[in-house]
Amino acid sequence: MHPDLPALRRPPDPARLPLPPAERPADGVVLHRGAPYAFVPGFRPLELDLWLPADASAPLPVILYVHGGAWRAGRRSVMSPLTRDWTPGPFARMARAGFAVASVDYRLSGEAPYPAQLEDVTAARTWLATRTDLDLDVARTVLWGESAGALLASLAALTAPARACVAWYGHSDLPALAEHHPDGESYTNDPATPEARLLGAPVARAARAREASPVTHVTASAPPFLLVHGSEDSLIPHRQSEHLAEALRRAGADATLDTVPGADHMWLGVPGSEVERVFADSLAFALRHAA
Repeated sequence: MHPDLPALRRPPDPARLPLPPAERPADGVVLHRGAPYAFVPGFRPLELDLWLPADASAPLPVILYVHGGAWRAGRRSVMSPLTRDWTPGPFARMARAGFAVASVDYRLSGEAPYPAQLEDVTAARTWLATRTDLDLDVARTVLWGESAGALLASLAALTAPARACVAWYGHSDLPALAEHHPDGESYTNDPATPEARLLGAPVARAARAREASPVTHVTASAPPFLLVHGSEDSLIPHRQSEHLAEALRRAGADATLDTVPGADHMWLGVPGSEVERVFADSLAFALRHAA
């Protein structure tokens, strides 16, 4: 074997790779699309999209965004489907507000079971912290996730320091789905649910169900949470967000629960103006706590 071969076969250090070429998807915004943040043996490279204000003059606070998709699908380039046609889009709006926005890929449940997904979000945070060339203030990081990504964002905010967390229609307590879900114990014993595929076993029998539940990790030192959930959510019960808000308040942490009347999952069933309102309130919350 050539003495240089082992070193050449190793993946590069993602913290030392140059950023992808800059794009200008909207006025006042720079996008580096598809920056590798981790190389996990046996898996595809994990990438993120990095949105930046075009004229930043100080270290930037960070929004780390985690997409939804039942842990089986989803794309880092898309927020809630009802925001796809916004001009400018939601990530550009966050960057215009003064944030560096990292929208991350993670291993899906068909690739690896939990906790791989949380490990990937943690690796993205490490990458951001080591990229000193980007002038980011990672001490002012806000986690933001929707649906499946809301569970991961909540876990990341509760298990490592963060300024705040925005969780849109996410899970909080997987074992409690037996009580909160309309199908009750039949749901938590079903091996085909998204939660079972994430855990590698039905929720009722999965050894990691409690570990993968944000309520398990709530302490008095939890960062402020904004939990936004539709009252008519047919996929993830609204009671899950209520449950997390109650646990945070009992612990002495700050929790705001915004219930959107009439909204199903992904804000279906409400006018676009209400989706705009939810986004604007969520961004204002992030700005307030990252200041």
